[in-house]
Amino acid sequence: MSLTLRLKQHALALGFDRVAIARVSPSPDYERYLRWLQAGYAGDMHYLHRHAQLKADPRNLLPEARSLILVTLVYHQPVDPALRADPSRGQIATYALAEDYHRLMRQALIALDRWLAGQTGRESRGRVFVDSAPVLERSWSMRAGLGFIGKNTCLISPGVGSDIFLGGLLVPETLAYDSPPQELEQRHVRTGPAWRFENGRVGTCGGCSRCLAACPTAALREPYTLDARRCISYLTIELRSAIPLELRPLLGNWVFGCDLCQEVCPWNRRAPQAQHPRLRPHPDRIAPPLLDLLALDEAGFAERFRGSAVKRTRWSGFMRNVCVAAGNWGDPAVAPLLRHHLLSSPALVAGHAAWALAQLRGGVGRPILEEAAARSDRPEIRRAILEALMQPRSGA
Repeated sequence: MSLTLRLKQHALALGFDRVAIARVSPSPDYERYLRWLQAGYAGDMHYLHRHAQLKADPRNLLPEARSLILVTLVYHQPVDPALRADPSRGQIATYALAEDYHRLMRQALIALDRWLAGQTGRESRGRVFVDSAPVLERSWSMRAGLGFIGKNTCLISPGVGSDIFLGGLLVPETLAYDSPPQELEQRHVRTGPAWRFENGRVGTCGGCSRCLAACPTAALREPYTLDARRCISYLTIELRSAIPLELRPLLGNWVFGCDLCQEVCPWNRRAPQAQHPRLRPHPDRIAPPLLDLLALDEAGFAERFRGSAVKRTRWSGFMRNVCVAAGNWGDPAVAPLLRHHLLSSPALVAGHAAWALAQLRGGVGRPILEEAAARSDRPEIRRAILEALMQPRSGA
């Protein structure tokens, strides 16, 4: 049995669902990526600009690299539609319902690298990456034949869908490379690129535009182009400052990430459920009540989301998101908790609590805001309150 075949079998034994290998070369799709950055679509993710040159070629990270091993891990989990539709509950993206995938996949990739080094006698380490290195993972995964990039900019793997984590390993060994899927001529599909895989199946979005229609913030400017500045995932995770006023009503009850453009994708209709035991959803993270989330202090947040990707937002960013979701719910039951954050929390949280109070049905939040404006000795809070009082209520 060849080394490459044994490597793939070992990768599957470590828990990965699919594995493919590409020859290291200048990165595919790099010029398009630069155009995306130049358009300003990265928003405040300034690190993407700083690392852009490194993404031009994986050998910038590991000069002796000859092979790029790509792996996928399915995280799909069905969520009760009734919980999804309940405005009194905060929605957390499916990928964050279980253990943080970064740690899980990194551990397995390190083990894979050690196994390969043991087989070849290599003493140096390969370069592991799981969203942790400047590598165009989706483009490389497409090059290796794992799937195609859809109109929602996610990698779609036929037979699996797009609810997949991507990771990789750069190594100096020369392995047997997977053939990239054959690109079909444009006239054979209704719109957009398509690829024919080794099993003969064609991967394409065709004329489907469900993801574009489902995005409430119009973050998908056009097929295959995401403006991160309007994306709910960016706004609730990557953005460290205030969420733009005009976008807050569009966030609904998402408090961490968003699944909308993937939930409507036809390729996900028969997506297999995650099999990895460490990807079972934590019960406290499936659509938790907003009242419970608003009551979390920093210690409670750390405990509830221990080992979760949700901790990436830190308490202040998460509570900012919860305040927006509470305002979009509009139920007066959240008024006491929002008042607490208005009076006691850092400015980022207090400012969003002020906006949320102004959104509550029956105008019950306005007296709280007026009282706080008169009492507050924090100029930034008074400004947020006055701004909130001038805002129309969502849906009004």
